[in-house]
Amino acid sequence: MRDDRGVRLRPPERTIAAAALCGVAAAVVGLAVGQLVALLSGADSAPVVAVGDAVVDHVPLWLKESAISLFGTSDKTVLIAGVVLALLALAALAGVLERRRPPWGAWLVLALGAVAALAALTRPDAGMLAIVPAVVAALAGVWVLRLLLRRTAVPRPASDPVAGPVGSTPNQSTPNQSTPNQSTPNQSTPNQSTPSRRNLLALPLLAALGGLAVWGGARLLGTRTQGGTSSRAEVKLPPAASPEPPLPADVEVGVNGVAPFRVPNPDFYRIDTALVVPQVDAGTWRLRIHGMVDREVSLDYAQILASPLVERDVTLMCVSNEVGGDLIGNARWLGLPIAPLLAQAGPQAHADMILSTSADGFTCSTPLEVLTDGRDALLAVGMNGEPLPVEHGFPVRMVVPGLYGFVSATKWVVDLEVTRFDRAQAYWTSRGWAAKAPVKTGSRIDVPRAGGRVKAGRAAVAGVAWAQHRGVEAVQVRIDGGAWQPCELAQVPRVDGTPTKDTWRQWVYRWDATPGSHQIQVRASDGTGAVQTGQQAPPPPDGATGWHTIHVDVGS
Repeated sequence: MRDDRGVRLRPPERTIAAAALCGVAAAVVGLAVGQLVALLSGADSAPVVAVGDAVVDHVPLWLKESAISLFGTSDKTVLIAGVVLALLALAALAGVLERRRPPWGAWLVLALGAVAALAALTRPDAGMLAIVPAVVAALAGVWVLRLLLRRTAVPRPASDPVAGPVGSTPNQSTPNQSTPNQSTPNQSTPNQSTPSRRNLLALPLLAALGGLAVWGGARLLGTRTQGGTSSRAEVKLPPAASPEPPLPADVEVGVNGVAPFRVPNPDFYRIDTALVVPQVDAGTWRLRIHGMVDREVSLDYAQILASPLVERDVTLMCVSNEVGGDLIGNARWLGLPIAPLLAQAGPQAHADMILSTSADGFTCSTPLEVLTDGRDALLAVGMNGEPLPVEHGFPVRMVVPGLYGFVSATKWVVDLEVTRFDRAQAYWTSRGWAAKAPVKTGSRIDVPRAGGRVKAGRAAVAGVAWAQHRGVEAVQVRIDGGAWQPCELAQVPRVDGTPTKDTWRQWVYRWDATPGSHQIQVRASDGTGAVQTGQQAPPPPDGATGWHTIHVDVGS
């Protein structure tokens, strides 16, 4: 091969870095195209989301718990980032393979697309359209990869234009050859004829940036236009037929740093299996109650809003909460009591469980007796005075006092099946968690922070305690393993004149702190007289136990 001057050329050259970057850019563009297509087929069919969901469903339980323990409510962000990084690493490998051993790089890209398509197809609510984003993304990725590799190919002269033809030496010269200090119009230096490495990387970098822009725009467009977000903006909640009484003036102990009695919606913890928040249109939402019942019951969102609604403060807690953790929060919920709906359906005598199903296919098992024993178990539509946030279950979710969320708090709920524990298993119970999981009595120190420094003298030790549906009757603190000391308790709301048993309770201990390093521990007692156990146990299978223990330094 020769150029237009007759100079013999070697095969095209691409640096490994340029080839790898071409692979990464092709993957980014492919993912952007897949995200665009997912606007039509559903957000959970986007390639990254589909693969991430499959990872959530199939990783070992210990790894899930480790992720939640380490990253808390950021676990989904970390998972998505991990999937993306793994994909980009494989895409970089595809670029290098396509440079050295075509078409192996293209086959690798197509294989990644096939994995994403299979992951999307295995989702509980998936149809055949679910594979389209992954297929289109893979085809686009292959096309962009080959295009970028062609555009970044650089012909190489068979000889150095200064040193002479192949086989000559620097000290040799020919009649037609110029010396290093000479130049001819027909010759150019390497810097003039060969693009720099920086130029080789410019095109794939631009392609990757363009893909990122398209991907981000598609995500934003999907969030703003899909059913849940758009229909939520049109909802106006009715007043409660049974409103929450005003909060007592001393519902909080007045210590900065203690979690507020009602946690604002943006700060409320979120733990669920949905990598992409389901977007459920309130106008098309329906709930079906069926199974071991005398008659099926079905209702829509408008019927719920037109029913007598109840407003209650209820504390929810994730079973993954470690001792002293923050996967717990209290909010004011507005909703329709579940018990009358079940009575309307008429559960059969041998039924003992409700299998609830989310719009994204997640399932949850709740003891039937808990939903019919008079507690404020709700189909909630409001949270802290506004329609449920989409990430917290809009348009409708379950709120059941006294049970960990994995057996009670189904978000985006669309189905209640009356059945038996020996006939059906829910998502987490099939993975080894307890079938029935009442919240265990617990307490947490919010002030001072673990490892913090305190001034000598009178200091506040304060936090929250909980024993949902039993109530907190006492909290005690001890310093350096000494005698347990009683704490002051804040008040809780009253319902029909009776203090609620379904919320957490703030507490404070006035400590005369002396200089040195100190250990502080806390424990609570519930309304039955049972004292919180100090025996340490991890969250699986039915909740962590132990006394929250911190160490602080007291200055002079």
